[in-house]
Amino acid sequence: MSIQLNHTIVPARDPRASAAFLAEMLDRPAPVIFGPFHGVELDNGVTLDFIRDDGHFPVMHYAFLVSEDEFDQIFGRIRERGLTYWADPGQRRPGEINHGDGGRGVYWDDPDGHRLEILTRPYGSGSTSSSGG
Repeated sequence: MSIQLNHTIVPARDPRASAAFLAEMLDRPAPVIFGPFHGVELDNGVTLDFIRDDGHFPVMHYAFLVSEDEFDQIFGRIRERGLTYWADPGQRRPGEINHGDGGRGVYWDDPDGHRLEILTRPYGSGSTSSSGG
């Protein structure tokens, strides 16, 4: 049997807004509502299901492997919106991208503070300069 991640639940104060933000940033179809969830589907069939959570929840990290062209488009949207971004998950290199494994990567936050990342090469797949996480 092949085991694949199917979905994960993402806590959000406003699930509609957070799901729409992610869908717009990644140029995905509009979120699909299923019960209390606002789902954003990725190309590999994994869905991020945003659900309302008015309590205190931990900041999570979601990394997306993208092509070079997709990186340019998404990074363009980050800059157009004037969002703060970093080359590293610890936010020590603001306003920069990284070149880990010979690719490119960048981190930014969603409306609830979840750390989003796009990268063009999986970690460990190439050279080791300026790796992310």
